[in-house]
Amino acid sequence: MAETLRVASVNVNGIRAAFRKGMGDWLDARDVDVLAMQEVRADDTHLEQLLGEGWHLLHDPCDIKGRAGVAIASRVPATGYRKRLGAEDAQETIQSSGRWLEADFDLGGTPVTVVSTYVHSGEVDTPRQEAKWAFLDAMGERMRQLQAACEYVAILGDLNVGHRELDIKNWKGNVKRAGFLPRERAYFDRFFGVAGESVVGVDGSAGEGLGWVDIGRRWHGEVPGPYTWWSNRGQAFDNDSGWRIDYHVVTPPLAERVAHYAIDRAPSYDTRWSDHAPVVVDYRA
Repeated sequence: MAETLRVASVNVNGIRAAFRKGMGDWLDARDVDVLAMQEVRADDTHLEQLLGEGWHLLHDPCDIKGRAGVAIASRVPATGYRKRLGAEDAQETIQSSGRWLEADFDLGGTPVTVVSTYVHSGEVDTPRQEAKWAFLDAMGERMRQLQAACEYVAILGDLNVGHRELDIKNWKGNVKRAGFLPRERAYFDRFFGVAGESVVGVDGSAGEGLGWVDIGRRWHGEVPGPYTWWSNRGQAFDNDSGWRIDYHVVTPPLAERVAHYAIDRAPSYDTRWSDHAPVVVDYRA
């Protein structure tokens, strides 16, 4: 890599509402080079008007208007991009429209791939959970392919799974709910397990480790959180009863280039512009 790159990811929970509440001020102050967004829920014209000049924009809206939507805004143009997961004939099962967007960049001769993804939230024993299983299966397969194609890859976004007990304040009350199911967490055991080795997941299943790195956990170590999402119900934000479900998942060579990691938690409930906090990582040359 030829320069320091500041990469941010955030579930904006509707970009038009986010800008009305102050997202623009945050973006102006943060000096971001690449911004991955989820739950955009807007069209290209809205994005262009809100972000303003100086941004190159890639966007995959959901086929269902008003739902999901992922985008990548960058200060340098992408050299290539791809939308959605899996083969075309599998889209009905995976349901990845508005949920997976890859962009390739050339930074001083170094190829870097950035992915913005919004994993299904799921719901136990419903078709929504079946779509989540299909998406996570396809995601694991695509991670293998990306790893083989490029040394520096970052998968960013709202992955809608708290991997470990440290990642949810009230983990005991959520072990049977989507977002903290043992089977969901086992996918992440494999994603972050030692590459090529057999990994036994928290649900008892076995599979091959992929060797990716969870930058948030590596940076903060064995501590609760820090969280990235808080329910709008009750006093969850004020009590910091949150979930860490927004990630920078990167290949090991890129993980070695992390200079700084931050979660931009709003100072108070009434100053939030999304129910998620941005995750901002600096990658050095």
